[in-house]
Amino acid sequence: MAGKLRVGVVFGGRSAEHEVSLVSAASVINALDKNKYEVVPIGITSGGRWLSSAGALKLLKDGRNLNNEPEKIILPDPGRKGLVELEAPTHSPDKDRLDVIFPVLHGSLGEDGTVQGLFELAGIPYVGAGVLGSAAGMDKVVTKQLCEHAGIPVAPYVWFFSEEFGSDSKRIVSTIERKLRYPCFVKPANLGSSVGISKAHRQEELRPAIQLAAEYDRKILVEKSIENAREIEVGVLGNENPIASVPGEVLSSNEFYDYDAKYVDGKSTSVIPARLPKPVAKKLMDFAVRGFKAIDCAGMARVDFLVRKGNNSVYFNEINTIPGFTSISMYPKLWEASGIPYSRLLDRLIQLAVERFRARQPLKTTFKPKADWYRRE
Repeated sequence: MAGKLRVGVVFGGRSAEHEVSLVSAASVINALDKNKYEVVPIGITSGGRWLSSAGALKLLKDGRNLNNEPEKIILPDPGRKGLVELEAPTHSPDKDRLDVIFPVLHGSLGEDGTVQGLFELAGIPYVGAGVLGSAAGMDKVVTKQLCEHAGIPVAPYVWFFSEEFGSDSKRIVSTIERKLRYPCFVKPANLGSSVGISKAHRQEELRPAIQLAAEYDRKILVEKSIENAREIEVGVLGNENPIASVPGEVLSSNEFYDYDAKYVDGKSTSVIPARLPKPVAKKLMDFAVRGFKAIDCAGMARVDFLVRKGNNSVYFNEINTIPGFTSISMYPKLWEASGIPYSRLLDRLIQLAVERFRARQPLKTTFKPKADWYRRE
Protein backbone atom coordinates (compact mmCIF):
# COMPACT_ATOMS: atom_id res chain seq x y z
CA MET A 1 0.00 0.00 0.00
CA ALA A 2 2.49 2.59 -1.21
CA GLY A 3 1.58 6.28 -1.14
CA LYS A 4 -1.46 7.68 0.58
CA LEU A 5 -4.05 5.22 1.82
CA ARG A 6 -7.60 5.89 0.67
CA VAL A 7 -9.62 5.67 3.88
CA GLY A 8 -13.39 5.46 3.58
CA VAL A 9 -14.96 7.00 6.70
CA VAL A 10 -18.50 5.61 6.97
CA PHE A 11 -21.00 7.50 9.11
CA GLY A 12 -24.70 8.16 9.74
CA GLY A 13 -26.75 5.02 9.26
CA ARG A 14 -30.20 3.68 10.05
CA SER A 15 -29.87 3.98 13.79
CA ALA A 16 -31.20 5.95 16.73
CA GLU A 17 -27.57 7.03 17.17
CA HIS A 18 -27.40 8.58 13.68
CA GLU A 19 -26.71 12.12 14.97
CA VAL A 20 -23.98 10.99 17.36
CA SER A 21 -22.28 9.23 14.44
CA LEU A 22 -22.18 12.47 12.42
CA VAL A 23 -20.37 14.30 15.20
CA SER A 24 -17.91 11.43 15.71
CA ALA A 25 -17.20 11.30 11.98
CA ALA A 26 -16.45 15.03 11.81
CA SER A 27 -13.80 14.58 14.52
CA VAL A 28 -12.24 11.57 12.79
CA ILE A 29 -12.17 13.22 9.36
CA ASN A 30 -10.58 16.39 10.76
CA ALA A 31 -7.94 14.47 12.73
CA LEU A 32 -6.80 12.02 10.04
CA ASP A 33 -3.35 13.05 8.78
CA LYS A 34 -3.91 14.31 5.22
CA ASN A 35 -0.24 13.66 4.43
CA LYS A 36 -0.84 9.94 5.00
CA TYR A 37 -4.47 9.46 4.01
CA GLU A 38 -6.88 10.46 1.29
CA VAL A 39 -10.17 10.64 3.16
CA VAL A 40 -13.28 9.42 1.35
CA PRO A 41 -16.45 10.47 3.25
CA ILE A 42 -19.24 7.88 2.95
CA GLY A 43 -22.53 8.92 4.48
CA ILE A 44 -25.56 6.69 5.04
CA THR A 45 -28.83 8.55 5.44
CA SER A 46 -31.30 7.67 8.17
CA GLY A 47 -33.34 6.05 5.39
CA GLY A 48 -30.42 3.91 4.21
CA ARG A 49 -29.13 5.72 1.09
CA TRP A 50 -25.36 5.69 0.62
CA LEU A 51 -23.71 8.93 -0.50
CA SER A 52 -20.06 9.72 -1.10
CA SER A 53 -18.83 13.21 -1.86
CA ALA A 54 -16.73 15.88 -0.22
CA GLY A 55 -19.91 17.40 1.19
CA ALA A 56 -21.57 14.17 2.35
CA LEU A 57 -21.20 14.99 6.04
CA LYS A 58 -22.70 18.44 5.68
CA LEU A 59 -25.54 17.05 3.57
CA LEU A 60 -26.48 14.54 6.25
CA LYS A 61 -26.27 17.18 8.98
CA ASP A 62 -28.50 19.55 6.99
CA GLY A 63 -30.84 16.76 5.91
CA ARG A 64 -31.68 18.52 2.64
CA ASN A 65 -31.37 17.62 -1.06
CA LEU A 66 -30.32 14.07 -0.26
CA ASN A 67 -32.30 12.58 -3.12
CA ASN A 68 -30.40 14.74 -5.61
CA GLU A 69 -27.06 13.18 -4.69
CA PRO A 70 -25.82 10.18 -6.70
CA GLU A 71 -25.88 7.00 -4.64
CA LYS A 72 -22.56 5.22 -4.22
CA ILE A 73 -22.34 1.85 -2.50
CA ILE A 74 -19.84 -0.85 -1.62
CA LEU A 75 -20.64 -4.08 -3.43
CA PRO A 76 -20.06 -7.50 -1.83
CA ASP A 77 -17.56 -8.24 -4.59
CA PRO A 78 -13.88 -8.56 -3.59
CA GLY A 79 -12.90 -7.76 -7.15
CA ARG A 80 -14.23 -4.22 -6.80
CA LYS A 81 -12.67 -3.18 -3.46
CA GLY A 82 -14.30 0.21 -3.58
CA LEU A 83 -17.33 2.34 -4.30
CA VAL A 84 -19.68 1.92 -7.21
CA GLU A 85 -22.11 4.58 -8.40
CA LEU A 86 -25.54 2.99 -8.92
CA GLU A 87 -26.55 5.20 -11.84
CA ALA A 88 -23.32 4.42 -13.69
CA PRO A 89 -22.02 1.12 -12.29
CA THR A 90 -18.56 1.29 -13.81
CA HIS A 91 -15.48 0.95 -11.66
CA SER A 92 -12.29 2.99 -11.81
CA PRO A 93 -9.61 1.23 -9.69
CA ASP A 94 -7.80 4.49 -8.86
CA LYS A 95 -10.80 6.75 -8.40
CA ASP A 96 -13.11 4.40 -6.52
CA ARG A 97 -10.82 2.06 -4.57
CA LEU A 98 -10.80 1.95 -0.79
CA ASP A 99 -7.69 0.69 0.97
CA VAL A 100 -9.26 0.75 4.45
CA ILE A 101 -12.71 1.47 5.83
CA PHE A 102 -13.10 3.36 9.10
CA PRO A 103 -16.69 2.81 10.26
CA VAL A 104 -17.89 5.50 12.65
CA LEU A 105 -21.38 4.02 12.88
CA HIS A 106 -23.01 3.75 16.28
CA GLY A 107 -25.86 1.43 17.16
CA SER A 108 -27.95 -0.94 15.07
CA LEU A 109 -27.14 -1.68 11.43
CA GLY A 110 -23.66 -0.26 11.86
CA GLU A 111 -22.10 -1.49 15.08
CA ASP A 112 -23.87 -4.85 15.26
CA GLY A 113 -22.05 -6.87 12.60
CA THR A 114 -24.36 -6.15 9.69
CA VAL A 115 -22.16 -3.66 7.86
CA GLN A 116 -19.03 -5.54 8.97
CA GLY A 117 -20.37 -8.53 7.04
CA LEU A 118 -20.57 -6.35 3.93
CA PHE A 119 -16.94 -5.24 4.39
CA GLU A 120 -15.89 -8.87 4.76
CA LEU A 121 -17.65 -9.83 1.54
CA ALA A 122 -16.11 -6.82 -0.23
CA GLY A 123 -12.63 -7.92 0.84
CA ILE A 124 -11.64 -4.52 2.27
CA PRO A 125 -9.76 -4.07 5.58
CA TYR A 126 -11.83 -2.22 8.17
CA VAL A 127 -11.25 -0.73 11.60
CA GLY A 128 -12.76 -2.45 14.61
CA ALA A 129 -14.39 -5.72 15.54
CA GLY A 130 -15.47 -8.36 13.05
CA VAL A 131 -18.95 -9.77 12.55
CA LEU A 132 -19.02 -11.92 15.69
CA GLY A 133 -17.42 -9.37 18.02
CA SER A 134 -19.65 -6.60 16.74
CA ALA A 135 -22.84 -8.63 17.08
CA ALA A 136 -21.94 -9.96 20.54
CA GLY A 137 -20.85 -6.53 21.76
CA MET A 138 -24.07 -4.89 20.60
CA ASP A 139 -26.30 -7.38 22.38
CA LYS A 140 -26.03 -6.46 26.07
CA VAL A 141 -27.49 -9.79 27.18
CA VAL A 142 -25.06 -11.90 25.13
CA THR A 143 -22.17 -9.71 26.29
CA LYS A 144 -23.09 -10.23 29.95
CA GLN A 145 -23.39 -13.98 29.45
CA LEU A 146 -19.95 -14.16 27.81
CA CYS A 147 -18.38 -11.97 30.50
CA GLU A 148 -19.93 -14.09 33.25
CA HIS A 149 -18.40 -17.15 31.58
CA ALA A 150 -15.02 -15.34 31.58
CA GLY A 151 -15.28 -14.72 35.32
CA ILE A 152 -16.11 -11.02 35.11
CA PRO A 153 -18.72 -9.88 37.66
CA VAL A 154 -21.94 -8.34 36.32
CA ALA A 155 -24.95 -6.82 38.07
CA PRO A 156 -27.95 -9.16 38.51
CA TYR A 157 -30.27 -9.00 35.49
CA VAL A 158 -33.39 -10.37 33.82
CA TRP A 159 -34.09 -10.40 30.10
CA PHE A 160 -37.11 -11.21 27.93
CA PHE A 161 -38.68 -10.50 24.56
CA SER A 162 -41.23 -7.70 24.22
CA GLU A 163 -43.74 -10.21 22.82
CA GLU A 164 -43.45 -12.21 26.04
CA PHE A 165 -44.18 -9.12 28.08
CA GLY A 166 -47.25 -8.43 26.00
CA SER A 167 -48.67 -11.86 26.79
CA ASP A 168 -47.36 -12.48 30.30
CA SER A 169 -46.46 -9.12 31.86
CA LYS A 170 -47.63 -10.05 35.37
CA ARG A 171 -45.17 -12.95 35.63
CA ILE A 172 -42.28 -10.93 34.22
CA VAL A 173 -42.90 -8.00 36.57
CA SER A 174 -43.08 -10.43 39.49
CA THR A 175 -39.75 -12.01 38.45
CA ILE A 176 -38.08 -8.60 38.19
CA GLU A 177 -39.35 -7.52 41.60
CA ARG A 178 -38.30 -10.78 43.23
CA LYS A 179 -34.83 -11.06 41.66
CA LEU A 180 -33.82 -7.43 41.31
CA ARG A 181 -36.12 -5.19 43.35
CA TYR A 182 -36.15 -1.43 42.84
CA PRO A 183 -34.57 0.68 41.57
CA CYS A 184 -33.62 -1.04 38.34
CA PHE A 185 -32.57 -0.04 34.84
CA VAL A 186 -34.59 -1.01 31.76
CA LYS A 187 -32.75 -1.09 28.44
CA PRO A 188 -33.15 -2.16 24.83
CA ALA A 189 -30.67 -5.03 24.53
CA ASN A 190 -29.28 -3.76 21.20
CA LEU A 191 -28.65 -0.03 21.31
CA GLY A 192 -26.22 2.51 22.73
CA SER A 193 -25.86 6.16 23.75
CA SER A 194 -28.40 5.45 26.51
CA VAL A 195 -31.26 5.70 23.98
CA GLY A 196 -34.42 4.03 25.29
CA ILE A 197 -33.00 3.54 28.80
CA SER A 198 -34.99 4.35 31.94
CA LYS A 199 -34.47 4.00 35.66
CA ALA A 200 -37.54 2.56 37.38
CA HIS A 201 -37.98 3.26 41.09
CA ARG A 202 -41.36 1.54 41.48
CA GLN A 203 -43.78 -0.65 39.53
CA GLU A 204 -45.65 2.39 38.18
CA GLU A 205 -42.42 3.37 36.39
CA LEU A 206 -41.41 -0.14 35.35
CA ARG A 207 -44.14 -0.82 32.81
CA PRO A 208 -43.71 2.48 30.88
CA ALA A 209 -39.93 1.92 30.93
CA ILE A 210 -40.37 -1.51 29.34
CA GLN A 211 -42.73 -0.06 26.74
CA LEU A 212 -40.16 2.63 25.89
CA ALA A 213 -37.35 0.09 25.51
CA ALA A 214 -39.62 -2.05 23.31
CA GLU A 215 -39.88 0.84 20.83
CA TYR A 216 -36.21 0.28 19.99
CA ASP A 217 -35.69 -3.47 20.35
CA ARG A 218 -37.66 -6.71 20.70
CA LYS A 219 -35.21 -7.89 23.38
CA ILE A 220 -35.39 -6.14 26.76
CA LEU A 221 -32.79 -6.13 29.53
CA VAL A 222 -33.59 -5.18 33.13
CA GLU A 223 -30.66 -4.76 35.53
CA LYS A 224 -30.44 -4.22 39.26
CA SER A 225 -29.27 -0.67 39.94
CA ILE A 226 -25.90 -0.58 41.68
CA GLU A 227 -26.64 2.34 43.95
CA ASN A 228 -23.94 4.69 45.17
CA ALA A 229 -21.69 3.63 42.28
CA ARG A 230 -19.11 5.41 40.17
CA GLU A 231 -19.12 5.10 36.37
CA ILE A 232 -15.64 4.04 35.25
CA GLU A 233 -14.56 3.51 31.64
CA VAL A 234 -11.49 1.81 30.17
CA GLY A 235 -10.25 1.90 26.58
CA VAL A 236 -8.90 -1.23 24.90
CA LEU A 237 -6.67 -1.19 21.82
CA GLY A 238 -5.26 -4.10 19.80
CA ASN A 239 -6.10 -7.37 18.11
CA GLU A 240 -4.90 -10.68 19.60
CA ASN A 241 -2.76 -8.94 22.26
CA PRO A 242 -4.81 -5.90 23.32
CA ILE A 243 -3.77 -3.32 25.89
CA ALA A 244 -5.90 -1.26 28.28
CA SER A 245 -5.84 2.47 28.88
CA VAL A 246 -5.88 4.11 32.28
CA PRO A 247 -9.41 4.10 33.75
CA GLY A 248 -11.45 7.30 33.62
CA GLU A 249 -14.47 8.36 35.64
CA VAL A 250 -17.63 9.94 34.23
CA LEU A 251 -19.36 12.49 36.44
CA SER A 252 -22.89 12.61 35.05
CA SER A 253 -24.99 15.76 35.18
CA ASN A 254 -28.14 13.64 35.59
CA GLU A 255 -29.19 10.79 37.86
CA PHE A 256 -27.57 8.43 35.37
CA TYR A 257 -25.47 8.96 32.26
CA ASP A 258 -28.37 9.32 29.80
CA TYR A 259 -28.42 10.76 26.26
CA ASP A 260 -28.81 14.38 27.42
CA ALA A 261 -26.02 14.04 29.96
CA LYS A 262 -23.74 12.53 27.31
CA TYR A 263 -24.31 14.89 24.42
CA VAL A 264 -26.80 17.70 24.99
CA ASP A 265 -26.51 19.68 28.20
CA GLY A 266 -22.70 19.89 28.22
CA LYS A 267 -22.58 19.64 32.01
CA SER A 268 -21.14 16.15 32.47
CA THR A 269 -17.43 16.01 33.24
CA SER A 270 -14.74 13.37 33.50
CA VAL A 271 -11.72 12.64 35.66
CA ILE A 272 -8.82 10.95 33.86
CA PRO A 273 -7.14 9.02 35.33
CA ALA A 274 -9.89 8.07 37.76
CA ARG A 275 -8.96 8.44 41.41
CA LEU A 276 -8.87 4.75 42.34
CA PRO A 277 -6.64 2.55 44.48
CA LYS A 278 -3.99 0.94 42.26
CA PRO A 279 -5.31 -2.62 42.81
CA VAL A 280 -8.82 -1.52 41.74
CA ALA A 281 -7.50 0.26 38.64
CA LYS A 282 -5.46 -2.83 37.73
CA LYS A 283 -8.51 -5.06 38.19
CA LEU A 284 -10.57 -2.84 35.90
CA MET A 285 -7.89 -2.89 33.21
CA ASP A 286 -7.63 -6.68 33.48
CA PHE A 287 -11.41 -7.13 33.27
CA ALA A 288 -11.54 -4.76 30.26
CA VAL A 289 -9.04 -6.86 28.31
CA ARG A 290 -10.73 -10.11 29.35
CA GLY A 291 -14.12 -8.78 28.25
CA PHE A 292 -12.62 -7.62 24.94
CA LYS A 293 -11.28 -11.11 24.30
CA ALA A 294 -14.45 -12.83 25.55
CA ILE A 295 -16.56 -11.35 22.75
CA ASP A 296 -13.81 -11.79 20.11
CA CYS A 297 -13.34 -8.06 19.70
CA ALA A 298 -10.62 -6.44 17.57
CA GLY A 299 -9.13 -3.02 17.05
CA MET A 300 -10.87 -0.95 19.67
CA ALA A 301 -13.48 -0.95 22.39
CA ARG A 302 -14.52 1.08 25.40
CA VAL A 303 -15.49 -1.07 28.37
CA ASP A 304 -17.74 0.47 31.01
CA PHE A 305 -17.89 -0.53 34.67
CA LEU A 306 -19.69 0.39 37.85
CA VAL A 307 -17.57 0.66 41.00
CA ARG A 308 -19.49 0.87 44.24
CA LYS A 309 -18.31 3.60 46.58
CA GLY A 310 -17.06 2.41 49.94
CA ASN A 311 -16.01 -1.17 49.19
CA ASN A 312 -14.86 -0.65 45.55
CA SER A 313 -16.72 -3.74 44.31
CA VAL A 314 -16.59 -3.87 40.50
CA TYR A 315 -19.40 -4.72 38.04
CA PHE A 316 -19.07 -4.94 34.26
CA ASN A 317 -21.68 -2.74 32.59
CA GLU A 318 -21.22 -2.89 28.81
CA ILE A 319 -18.73 -2.84 25.94
CA ASN A 320 -18.79 -0.45 22.98
CA THR A 321 -17.07 -1.82 19.89
CA ILE A 322 -17.29 1.52 18.06
CA PRO A 323 -16.91 4.03 20.88
CA GLY A 324 -17.67 7.69 20.42
CA PHE A 325 -15.03 9.84 18.72
CA THR A 326 -16.53 13.27 19.40
CA SER A 327 -14.44 16.04 20.96
CA ILE A 328 -15.81 15.07 24.40
CA SER A 329 -15.75 11.29 23.94
CA MET A 330 -14.01 9.21 26.57
CA TYR A 331 -12.22 6.73 24.29
CA PRO A 332 -9.75 9.18 22.66
CA LYS A 333 -9.39 11.07 25.95
CA LEU A 334 -8.49 7.86 27.80
CA TRP A 335 -5.78 7.05 25.27
CA GLU A 336 -4.42 10.59 25.26
CA ALA A 337 -4.00 10.28 29.04
CA SER A 338 -2.28 6.93 28.41
CA GLY A 339 0.25 8.47 26.03
CA ILE A 340 -1.40 8.01 22.63
CA PRO A 341 -2.73 11.31 21.17
CA TYR A 342 -5.80 11.38 18.90
CA SER A 343 -4.09 11.40 15.50
CA ARG A 344 -1.66 8.63 16.50
CA LEU A 345 -4.60 6.61 17.86
CA LEU A 346 -6.27 6.81 14.44
CA ASP A 347 -3.00 5.72 12.80
CA ARG A 348 -2.80 2.72 15.11
CA LEU A 349 -6.42 1.70 14.48
CA ILE A 350 -5.87 1.77 10.72
CA GLN A 351 -2.65 -0.21 11.14
CA LEU A 352 -4.49 -2.81 13.24
CA ALA A 353 -7.17 -3.11 10.54
CA VAL A 354 -4.56 -3.79 7.86
CA GLU A 355 -2.66 -6.24 10.08
CA ARG A 356 -5.82 -8.22 10.85
CA PHE A 357 -6.78 -8.32 7.16
CA ARG A 358 -3.33 -9.53 6.09
CA ALA A 359 -3.23 -12.17 8.83
CA ARG A 360 -6.43 -13.69 7.46
CA GLN A 361 -5.41 -13.75 3.81
CA PRO A 362 -3.56 -17.11 3.95
CA LEU A 363 -6.68 -18.80 5.33
CA LYS A 364 -8.39 -21.04 2.78
CA THR A 365 -11.90 -20.24 1.62
CA THR A 366 -12.21 -23.21 -0.75
CA PHE A 367 -11.97 -26.98 -0.40
CA LYS A 368 -11.27 -29.46 -3.20
CA PRO A 369 -13.13 -32.76 -2.64
CA LYS A 370 -11.44 -35.99 -3.70
CA ALA A 371 -14.16 -36.51 -6.31
CA ASP A 372 -16.62 -34.20 -8.07
CA TRP A 373 -19.52 -35.89 -6.28
CA TYR A 374 -21.62 -32.74 -6.24
CA ARG A 375 -21.80 -32.66 -10.04
CA ARG A 376 -23.79 -35.87 -10.02
CA GLU A 377 -26.56 -34.48 -7.79
